[in-house]
Amino acid sequence: MNATTVKSDVLLLTTAIIWGFAFVAQRVGMDYVGPFTFNGIRFAIGSLSLLPLVLMSRKQRTAANHILPRPGLKTILFGGGALGLTLFAGASLQQIGLVFTTAGKAGFITGLYVIIVPILGLIWRQQPGIGTWIGAFLAAIGLYLLSITEKFTIELGDLLVLIGAFFWAAHVLIIGWLSPRINSIKLAFSQYVVCSILSLAAASIIEVITLSSIFQAAIPILYGGLLSVGIAYTLQVVAQRDAHPAHAAILLSLEAVFAAIGGWLILGEIISPRGLVGCGLMLFGMLLSQLWSLVGKKS
Repeated sequence: MNATTVKSDVLLLTTAIIWGFAFVAQRVGMDYVGPFTFNGIRFAIGSLSLLPLVLMSRKQRTAANHILPRPGLKTILFGGGALGLTLFAGASLQQIGLVFTTAGKAGFITGLYVIIVPILGLIWRQQPGIGTWIGAFLAAIGLYLLSITEKFTIELGDLLVLIGAFFWAAHVLIIGWLSPRINSIKLAFSQYVVCSILSLAAASIIEVITLSSIFQAAIPILYGGLLSVGIAYTLQVVAQRDAHPAHAAILLSLEAVFAAIGGWLILGEIISPRGLVGCGLMLFGMLLSQLWSLVGKKS
């Protein structure tokens, strides 16, 4: 393993840790402000933190910039709007769900999007591999053990986060379609701006916004905006230039594990033995889904 690979792995692991503990910050923030207020300010800060990268990307002209056609205004407006709307839906459902569930459970349920993505690909007649189906089956059993009660009911928070996972999956698919057409940094910046505007608009209608509550939630909001959105996104972009695909899949999947660890260390959350088995099956299913496809590409 060379130094470049080690550096990429360290950056990806750091990204997973930041994103995992972000669930804790989001959960704590709900003690002071509403979910739409939290997300509105969080993504506004996140978009501002990406401004230096946006300005740098404008100065960097590569050969590809001259060969590839510039995206039309319609592509930018439609793509950025669709991406921002999907991000708003996923982030809102996740944030509201965190009012009713734990950070650890939310982390694992959100992580299911990596399995949902190839399954949603059926809409475009993309046949998922056997690894995806096996992973989905294991994850479904894990979700049952983690969230379904003996009365065959699911907690409201878990259900909202699960629905949000489908929007996160749609978000990934839209990015996959747009990324070859629009600069990735500018795309990230625009989606955060749209999500922030939509969240603040919803907050102004539904929630009561006060400066005192915002100041009380300042640390969780800053963590979610600067660290989770700005710094972690930048680390991921830098790391995945040289990262081994299998390493990236494994390390980024650990986000759910760090969400559970953070919930336990900081919030005193405890997952039952039954739930821990469910988490293990979900994590194994997520990893199997990703790594199976990587092995298939090499063969």
